[in-house]
Amino acid sequence: QVQLVESGGGLVQAGGSLRLSCAASGRTFSSYAMGWFRQAPGKEREFVVAVGRSGYTTYYADSVKGRFTFSRDNAKNTVYLQMNSLKPEDTAVYYCAAGSYYIGRYPPLQSDFWGQGTQVTVSS
Repeated sequence: QVQLVESGGGLVQAGGSLRLSCAASGRTFSSYAMGWFRQAPGKEREFVVAVGRSGYTTYYADSVKGRFTFSRDNAKNTVYLQMNSLKPEDTAVYYCAAGSYYIGRYPPLQSDFWGQGTQVTVSS
């Protein structure tokens, strides 16, 4: 069992940056692939990024590639999402997820655990 708690959301102007954090509980944190999804009002949940448990395999959605960077610190049981060059269309609730990574599948992260979400709002 893994519990995930996100933080770091907020309001930012277009072109700005935010860093989201996701703190995980449980001794088996390093056994899980991790990732982020987001959901904008009136839209379905959308895949953002997934990273395999080893940290060597990373997959970004085309919409965020080159702007967002995922990182994980297994010693701190925490993952991060650095978001740069933010656009109004990035506005959404961002969810941290933990599960299994499947190469060749989209999205590559099959999530077993979810955080409660953190709101990111980008103003134009």
